[in-house]
Amino acid sequence: MDSIKYTLPEDRIPKRWYNIQADLKSPVAPTLHPGTKQPIGPDDLAPLFAMELIKQEVSQDREIDIPEPVRDLYRQWRPTPLYRARRLEKVLDTPARIYYKYEGVSPAGSHKLNTAVAQAFYNKQEGITKLTTETGAGQWGSALAMATTFFGIDLTVFMVRVSYDQKPYRRGIMETFGARVFPSPSNETEAGKAILAEHPDSTGSLGIAISEAVEIAASSSDTKYTLGSVLNHVLMHQTVIGLEAIEQFDMADDYPDVLIGCTGGGSNFSGFVFPFVGRKLRGEQDVRVVAVEPAACPSLTRGKFAYDFGDTAHLTPLQKMYTLGSTFIPPGFHAGGLRYHGMAPLVSHLLDEDQIEAISFNQMETFEAGIQFAQAEGILPAPEANHAIAGAIAEALKCKESGESKSIAFNLSGHGHFDLQAYMDYHAGILHAYEYPADEIAMALAGLPSVG
Repeated sequence: MDSIKYTLPEDRIPKRWYNIQADLKSPVAPTLHPGTKQPIGPDDLAPLFAMELIKQEVSQDREIDIPEPVRDLYRQWRPTPLYRARRLEKVLDTPARIYYKYEGVSPAGSHKLNTAVAQAFYNKQEGITKLTTETGAGQWGSALAMATTFFGIDLTVFMVRVSYDQKPYRRGIMETFGARVFPSPSNETEAGKAILAEHPDSTGSLGIAISEAVEIAASSSDTKYTLGSVLNHVLMHQTVIGLEAIEQFDMADDYPDVLIGCTGGGSNFSGFVFPFVGRKLRGEQDVRVVAVEPAACPSLTRGKFAYDFGDTAHLTPLQKMYTLGSTFIPPGFHAGGLRYHGMAPLVSHLLDEDQIEAISFNQMETFEAGIQFAQAEGILPAPEANHAIAGAIAEALKCKESGESKSIAFNLSGHGHFDLQAYMDYHAGILHAYEYPADEIAMALAGLPSVG
């Protein structure tokens, strides 16, 4: 019983991104200025972002045209395949039909290149010659390093210290494509120096790395900042995943009953599910949507829906999101791309309105699921994607108990070829099932900003 692959021809690469803001039942809460706590305008964001990206951030248009130079680059790996995991179904002995959309075929090895190419293009169009960014596991950093090379832009990356040490090969990819990579917190910025002065052995966090990247961009007129998740325009660029998947389900003569994605900042989850959720919001076709996050960084399941800063040094605007507090420092678990303290405002908004669900798994559960998937399907998943696999397996086993034949689909957002140390640690018994202590979450949430 071989797995089945559904592929689209090259001319079916989407021509437009989908913007879910056009279909929301109520608008997302406005972004606030970090100083005045008043709603911000385009001029407030102009020092950090290319103007076209700012326009996309606030756009209410349902569709945004994808520039042809971006589509030309997409052709190297898009459309990505949709698989029916028949071998995994057999192993689980489930009547469920399990599908996965595989983004690991991109040159960077993950979904991150979908927005990296777009952001590099728009910055190049506006004459920007330098970009800064942060990265957790290195998936975003390596994708942006590749994209900036395509467009002749210099890149500086602040990589969360624990991942900088754990994942040297992703750092090697970034440096091969010409990026300068610093462990964060670093001595390159005032924000980094302040953290190191207080915590010289800090393992870092995405919030700290964002502070460092934003500080460099804000103090340099020739430099802009880019983000690989969380923001509206980033999530929108990723919707090529779900738009393709809808067509591929037509090919399979099926439609998902349950959609599942791992969530850290929200980009791969949103890219996969938003086009389907849009159909649900418009009353066209119902679907159940489940966001899966790590128990060690549980913003959706144990965080608070409130205004918070996107970074540790409080340089960024305030956004209303599910958050663990901007001072939250997650443990050094291996799913480095899921260590962010907050969740994308759009994802948070959908959860608050009960349009999606959220669950969490501990590190051991996700690696068990990832290894079971690898042995059945022959693809080694990234630690982040293992969370989605764990969610899909849990749903499939429910179907086994109930006898229901549901269609379950998840996004396999990247491969794990550079995460072998994580798997070796699992086999060696070094990893453990860490869940973040409630008292430490309460301490971080106690520092939330006061917003009227």
